[in-house]
Amino acid sequence: MTIPTDPALAVAVRAARRAAAVVIDASRDLKKLPTYSKEHGEIVSAADAEAEQAIVATIAAAFPDHAILGRESGDKPAANPESPFRWVVDPLDGTMNFIHGFPYFAVSVALVKGSELTHAVVLDPTRDELFTAIRGRGAQLNNAPIRTSGCTRLQEALVGTVVPTRKSPRLARYLPIFSALAQKCTLRRAGACALDLAYVAAGRMDGFFLVGLRPWDVAAGALLVTEAGGRIGDFAGAPDFLRAGEAIAAAPGIFSPLREAIAGAALAA
Repeated sequence: MTIPTDPALAVAVRAARRAAAVVIDASRDLKKLPTYSKEHGEIVSAADAEAEQAIVATIAAAFPDHAILGRESGDKPAANPESPFRWVVDPLDGTMNFIHGFPYFAVSVALVKGSELTHAVVLDPTRDELFTAIRGRGAQLNNAPIRTSGCTRLQEALVGTVVPTRKSPRLARYLPIFSALAQKCTLRRAGACALDLAYVAAGRMDGFFLVGLRPWDVAAGALLVTEAGGRIGDFAGAPDFLRAGEAIAAAPGIFSPLREAIAGAALAA
């Protein structure tokens, strides 16, 4: 596989691969244990922490002035307060899948300059699929260009989603939307937001939506989608989906019909 020539992307890929090595080692340890062993939680927690440490150490060594926001470690301020750069990382997106041996999880690494996403990496370690994007230079899967699908009819669309946990206060808002969309398109809940967005970018799914997002859920995937020709916004279609805490990502021919269906369901609820 060709090594990225862009310095920031090269570091992001290196960080993701180091984290993936930790995750894969932990998955082998999980397979040796009885199902639902109490050691599962300890192994997963340790892998999460170690994988994120690998990402942070790799980034900090290359870009010591940059801030880093990690799912596990929280906010690491920039050594240089004037630096506009901030990395947003998730060492293991799809934790529940990982625990159960369901091979759909990923490492997610994104770079933000000010308020603008500039670089993205989503690595699926089980399939060795590396999704990358640089703002203005397109999106790729294992160095081959990718594009969102050409679907234009919601009835024919395959749409991914993230179901809030049963204790989430957002579940009551989510369920009417899910119910309405289930009558308009085909829905999939695979369990890893970053990979879902990467699949939209690659044209494997036509759209995606979620409520209750956090920056590390969507940062890398959002750039993949837009650089692959797709659209992403909040439920009103506005670009500030991180502030809104909800997002729709889709191929251009599906974005508006999907947004309208979601808005109608939310209003009816």
